Amino acid sequence: MKITAPRNWALALAALLAAAAVPAHAEGGGAGSYRWLTFTVFAAVIALTMYITYLASKRVKSASDFYTAGGGISGFQNGWAIAGDYLSAASFLGIAGLISLYGYDGFMYSVGWLVAYITVLLLIAEPCRNIGKYTLSDILAYRNDPKKTRVVGALSVITVSTFYLTAQMVGGGVLVKTLIGIDYEVSVIAVGVLMLSYVLFGGMVATTWVQIIKAILLVVASIVIVMLVWTPYGFSLPAFMQDVVSDPKVQARVATLLGDPAKTMSAAELGQRFLEPGLYFKAPIDQISLGMALVFGTAGLPHILMRFFTVPTAQAARKSVVWAMVIIGGFYVLTLFLGFGAAKHVGPAVIAGVDAGGNMAGPLLAQYIGGGADSFLGNFMLAFVSAVAFATIVAVVAGLVLAAASAIAHDLYVGVIHGGETVAPAQQVRAARVATVVVGAMAIAIGIAAKGQNVAVLVGLAFAVAASANFPCVLLTLYWKRCNTTGVVAGMIVGTVAAVGLTLVSPNLTYPKAVRAASHKVLDAEAGKRAGIAADLASGDADAASKAAKTDAALDKAVAKAKADMAKVEGQETSFMGLEKPLFELKNPGLFSIPLGFLAVLLGSLLRRDKRSEDMWDEVYARQNTGLLVSKAQGH
Repeated sequence: MKITAPRNWALALAALLAAAAVPAHAEGGGAGSYRWLTFTVFAAVIALTMYITYLASKRVKSASDFYTAGGGISGFQNGWAIAGDYLSAASFLGIAGLISLYGYDGFMYSVGWLVAYITVLLLIAEPCRNIGKYTLSDILAYRNDPKKTRVVGALSVITVSTFYLTAQMVGGGVLVKTLIGIDYEVSVIAVGVLMLSYVLFGGMVATTWVQIIKAILLVVASIVIVMLVWTPYGFSLPAFMQDVVSDPKVQARVATLLGDPAKTMSAAELGQRFLEPGLYFKAPIDQISLGMALVFGTAGLPHILMRFFTVPTAQAARKSVVWAMVIIGGFYVLTLFLGFGAAKHVGPAVIAGVDAGGNMAGPLLAQYIGGGADSFLGNFMLAFVSAVAFATIVAVVAGLVLAAASAIAHDLYVGVIHGGETVAPAQQVRAARVATVVVGAMAIAIGIAAKGQNVAVLVGLAFAVAASANFPCVLLTLYWKRCNTTGVVAGMIVGTVAAVGLTLVSPNLTYPKAVRAASHKVLDAEAGKRAGIAADLASGDADAASKAAKTDAALDKAVAKAKADMAKVEGQETSFMGLEKPLFELKNPGLFSIPLGFLAVLLGSLLRRDKRSEDMWDEVYARQNTGLLVSKAQGH
């Protein structure tokens, strides 16, 4: 395999996308007659990232280069790369969408992810850099049985990466389908092929620089949009929020979510409910569970932990987390304005009409701010923001695939199959690239199967697994002397099974009877609403007629969606797990699965002694706090 291949491959990919875009004039694009502009901006971003990959491919000569960029990334650069890795499709597309559709509850995702990095800074960053080499399993295997911990660690990494990958692939598919007009399935394949090129040819070097550039573009684009949204209010937050909750489109969305209770509420009360919890998470305990998963899950994300091995010192690892917190924190504040701005200017009904999960709220807001669907500037902003979001997705997917491929190649192939013996660098890199292709193909298949899901919800599930399995094992092996192999294996298995199992019996799955009941409710109320709309249209009141026309359009979409939902579950009575209704009522299992993960590590470690784990404790304790003899740790 020649490492100069990316140059020709980039041209081939551009040609492929061009061919796919040519016939797509009639169907579903967000840019209409300006689709050529969307394609041009997308092609420019793709060409830039592919050129970076071409340059990076020249530096990938060893396993260390492929996995960790040779440890040559500075703290400042790694901070931006972590932000690029962390600010995923869920952050830019999913959270803005959830805020635009559900108000306060959507913003809870931002708060959870923002607080999470304090945990990483205080507990994880420096010790991981001082002990690990390439992967999460390196940390676990240092003082425990290498083969056993590498097997369960690799399986957990693959599970977490799969959930997270699914979210990114869905977001990418929605973007390309909406804006270029090609089928969703073809869109997902295009995302997967691009991602594979970054990892296969450029490894961590290319992935790092793509993440840095896309993070800068994402932050700049978000700041520009927020400035344009907020400027008319003199940068007054109360004035902005008051205008949002006074908007009839927002009030209509709240009325739809509340159902019958909304009939006795005034317009002002409906608007106020948009700023209160309960529209998405019906119970406070659901928000607590989600918050736990987000805060502790960050410290167990394999693609984030890998980033601490790319810097030369523990000091640089700490510095990179500080920079990441500043960048990520600032961005999550911006999501508040992106989501509420989209709700005010675009409208929840329009956003949900384009994509049921709300994932196009940010790009549609950019189009509105630029002048609307019929303007050149509006479509340029739509294209630019969407291209940045697309780069965001591909960069995050590349990091996730690299983490999963590292688990397969480094932990399973080198650590387990070859028993940790020396494997030639070329053979290690070859194994990593084969694993990359396998994981990439899996990501494409799952992305196609998960069509229509909200990406922020899917990432929340990934965090639940990371918080329940990875975090307890990493934390306790670093800070508890009695922690041993039995405890780590038990924690990984119990945490993963608990998080995934509870998710499979939760409200996140589709329950046909509930879908039909909700759809019948919409259809049964249609006649009455049509009569009210007709009366308003015939009243002669211009304002009432205008509102009625908008209500009529929203009702058309709601009825169409209800009929489509009923068609999807026709002939079905139970969920994927054979249940008529959820057994577990929380949307995120973190409140129960995280304690179960910790309990499994504690009991497993106490029930069985491990001489190796105890003998290695003094060395682990000294190294994680001082950074002495790090080279020995990396050669372990």
